[in-house]
Amino acid sequence: MPRMGYVNYHVHKPHRQAFHIDAGGVAGEMIWPEIARTAIALRDLRAGEATVGFAEDGLSFVTRPSAVTDFRDGTGWQATYDAELTDLLQETVGAREVIVFDHTLRVDDPSSARKPARNVHSDYSPEGAAQRLVDLLGPDRAADWRAGHYAFLNIWRPVGAPVNSAPLGFLRPASVPREDWLLLDLIYPDRKGQIMGIVGSAGHEWLYRSKMTSDEVAVFNIHDNRGRPSVPHSAVDLIEDASVTTLRQSLESRTLVRYAD
Repeated sequence: MPRMGYVNYHVHKPHRQAFHIDAGGVAGEMIWPEIARTAIALRDLRAGEATVGFAEDGLSFVTRPSAVTDFRDGTGWQATYDAELTDLLQETVGAREVIVFDHTLRVDDPSSARKPARNVHSDYSPEGAAQRLVDLLGPDRAADWRAGHYAFLNIWRPVGAPVNSAPLGFLRPASVPREDWLLLDLIYPDRKGQIMGIVGSAGHEWLYRSKMTSDEVAVFNIHDNRGRPSVPHSAVDLIEDASVTTLRQSLESRTLVRYAD
């Protein structure tokens, strides 16, 4: 039976909308555009209520323990973890080349500077992905990658205790029509970016995997230059077991991959 939770959808406006991040120069301070808190039903992939495939849905779940046990210890763990992610993506999605370029540890605590993202979104607009490719590779190498098949992928892993609250929920891309996508600006003190927000619809199909552990990862597409679907996602306000009070902690890692074809 589907579980019920809450997400924050975006809303259409006649003007361009934006998040102001680190507003006023205060780390973690954010000014949001208008959102609509909405009750949703989620199908649990662990319970067999639905299935997904990376080729069709841009999303897969993999059991892959890590040798890293503490992701808070500076950057000393990154070389080990980046190598693990490279192996993972080569084996599971057929990546020929992998660049791991960002890690974000999120803690669902009011005092945390990086909390779970509670808005329904995908991490890059097409223009934002194109610019990020140049930022990472430089114009000449980026042109070479654009001639082939490349993608930005997000790898999401719980940290510490199994996830009991605020699990990461995913929208099946085929259930999201084009008119539900919305371009949003990200305005930082020193730069500007773009993401895609999602406007709510009763036809959306929400999926999640219950009680994910630190040995499990979700691999999902956030931009593909050959049209593989980007996966909208959000933390979902949902508690699996009210008697468990451990905070949700997770690590998301953004990667750039190049495919053979």
